[in-house]
Amino acid sequence: MAHGIIWWIVVGLIAGWAAGKIMKGGGYGVVVDIILGIVGGIVGGWVMSLLGVGGGGLVWSILVAILGAVILIWITRLIKKA
Repeated sequence: MAHGIIWWIVVGLIAGWAAGKIMKGGGYGVVVDIILGIVGGIVGGWVMSLLGVGGGGLVWSILVAILGAVILIWITRLIKKA
């Protein structure tokens, strides 16, 4: 179980950092980037399943988490402006 948690933290850290770079602008900080990356992995996995696209491995997990984190950052910025 601890291995799985560490895996998602590492993937989340990478995805959150990359999504912050892709989206540019004011960052949310390391902790929030990790959280966005982890939640982004869930959102990205959901989006990919809706599209019928699947894959596996570290690279695929990171790419899906980045996609999800980018979506989350975009949504949070829309909410922040409102």
